[in-house]
Amino acid sequence: MELKALLDSKDIKPKEKTETISQLLIDKKLSTDELIKTALSSKDSPKATCIEALEFATLKHPEIATKACLDFVSATLTEKAPRVKWESAKVIGNIAHLYADHLDTAVKNLLVNTEHEGTVVRWSAAFALGQIVKTKHPKTKVLIPALEAICTREEKNSIKKIYTDALKKCKA
Repeated sequence: MELKALLDSKDIKPKEKTETISQLLIDKKLSTDELIKTALSSKDSPKATCIEALEFATLKHPEIATKACLDFVSATLTEKAPRVKWESAKVIGNIAHLYADHLDTAVKNLLVNTEHEGTVVRWSAAFALGQIVKTKHPKTKVLIPALEAICTREEKNSIKKIYTDALKKCKA
């Protein structure tokens, strides 16, 4: 089945769409470039489904993500739809260790999302930023004070814990 037809299908449940697309990526029956092309021309919900499938796939197989994939999810962090933001952040968290030299745009956009009203968007930004500092890449040293400041103003303990755990690991 063509990706666009799968996304548009009313007969397939959203979770099944995500799992199917994820497996197609893992099995290399769908390229990340094709997924990105489709996502770019899609509305928020199917775009978020594409990014969620990418998140599922990169969780187990981060190597399937290309630099173009990183660029795509870094850019989608600025979109209006919260689900697009949080799924993009999770992909970045999954692949940060592969692209430590190319995270400037992602970091800039993730820092903006730490101020978002939505808890899930802030949680996902914390996850991605935490994964980035854990790479211990030289560039991440400047990120540590920013994360410490975010942690002190964050109201949700679940999000604070992500920052404190990451900061402990990057300082160890």
